[in-house]
Parts: sequence; structure tokens; C-alpha cells
Amino acid sequence: MPANTANLGPGFDSLGLAFDWLDDCTIEVLSSGVQVEVTGEGAGFVPRDRSHLVIRCLDQGLAALGAAAPGVRLVAHNTIPHTRGLGSSAAATVAGLLAAWALARPEEEVDRQWLLTESNKVEGHPDNVAAAIFGGFVLTWVDEENAPGTVHAASGHIHQDVRLFAYVHPAPVATKAARKALPDVVPHGDAAKNSGRAALLTHALANEPALLHAATREWLHQDYRAELMPEAAQLVRSLRGRGFGAVISGAGPTVLVLTDAAKAVELDGSEAGVFRRHTLDVGGPAEIIG
Repeated sequence: MPANTANLGPGFDSLGLAFDWLDDCTIEVLSSGVQVEVTGEGAGFVPRDRSHLVIRCLDQGLAALGAAAPGVRLVAHNTIPHTRGLGSSAAATVAGLLAAWALARPEEEVDRQWLLTESNKVEGHPDNVAAAIFGGFVLTWVDEENAPGTVHAASGHIHQDVRLFAYVHPAPVATKAARKALPDVVPHGDAAKNSGRAALLTHALANEPALLHAATREWLHQDYRAELMPEAAQLVRSLRGRGFGAVISGAGPTVLVLTDAAKAVELDGSEAGVFRRHTLDVGGPAEIIG
């Protein structure tokens, strides 16, 4: 299942992007009981019972499809850091639901709209899960007029000169804490500026990567969360001061850089500090293999 990011700066709760950075898991149906084997990221603290997110989503998906698994064996190798803003929970959610479809509808092609609907019930917003489900760059929205509550995703284009880097901080930030830091109301002027940059971002990613620095400026979430991740906020300011499209990845504290090929050569690694820098490519959708 692919790592993924949300927001990309101004696209709060609407834009997502999948990376070529994968968690692997295998699910086997047993006659009874639960067995969980986890290696890699999160191995020391993820649940080893039916409350494990992959198994919870497997059960949810099977119930929605009129099926059940009396017992389950999960073997997972995680490489996506947990609670760092890289979509580990979205990847796990999609993994469980994808496995449910494979078990309940083995002869049918995966219904990715069903995956999106069920995943959104778990995550509460569709950007991360849509990226994991469809791969690449996604634009998501919820229908509030014709079919209230229906979740949609459209795939966007990414120019071949776009370059992506992630600076992963060693300490986590809880998504709930990051959400709690946001105000209920923002100034109308900030919302207007933000919507303009979100529109520019879709253009910059598809056609004009040189505009990514301007296109990733936002007013809705990063400044409000800065106290929760001061080193990440400082790195964003530093990189943006040098002309890079640096943003907080999802709820943070990973810093994501979106830039063009010509500008990317100026990143020499000296700015990483306590962060681990990763060079990323755009990832494909979650898949059933075997």
C-alpha cells in the first residue's frame, strides 16, 4: 500500500498524492482467532488483536459486502513512518478494505468507488485514501447538492519535471492534536487567497512546475499548527525563503518539497538537520498481488 500525502499546502482536505513508498501485508482467513505479525515501522506499539487498523477495516469491508472472516492472520512489513503525515493510516485502511473485496468478491474487478466510500467512513476526509486507492495526484470532493455525502475523486496530471522530497522528523505528531489546533472560523480574505493558490497548484503540477513555490503558499492550517512542530515549521520557512515549494505533509511533522528539476539541484542535504531526507517518485494505486 502506498505512502501518501494530503493538502500539498493550499489543498486542505481535498488534494492528495501517492508516493512509491510501500507497506506490504498479507492476510489469511483462519477458522478462528487472530494472529498479527508486524515488522518495521510501528512494530513496537501497533495492536496485535482484532483492533489492528488493517483487521478492523477488513471486518468493516466484509460486513458491508455481506461476508465475514471468523479468524484472521495478518503479516505486515511497514516502511511508512507512523504519525508523521505520510498516510500510514490511510494505507492501512485501504489495505484492509481491499483485502475484504478480494475475499468477498474474488471473481470481480475491484470497485474503487466502493473503496473510496468505505475508506472515507474510517478516515473522515477522502484526500489521503483517494491517493492510496487511485495513485498519483488526486482531487477530491464531497457532493453536497445532488447526492449529499457522496465522495468523489478525480485524477490530476503531474508534469515530468516535478521533483518530490520528504524530510521526515524523528518525533511524531498526533493527527488529532493537529486537527484540534485548527480554528473553527478563518478570515474570508485568507480563504479567498487560499482558493486561488489551490487552483494555481493544479496548474503548476500539470503544466508549469516553476510556479510550485507560489502555488504551495497557504493560509488555512500550517501556521495554526506551527507550535506543535516548531522544527518542521522552521524548515518550511527556511526552504520557502530559498524558493522551494515546501509544505507540511498532511498533519505533519514531515516536510514535503515540491519543486522543478532545475531548482531541485540546489537541495544538497545540508538543510536536513534532524530530519531524514527521502527523494520520492509518484506512486501507483494500491493493488492486490497474489
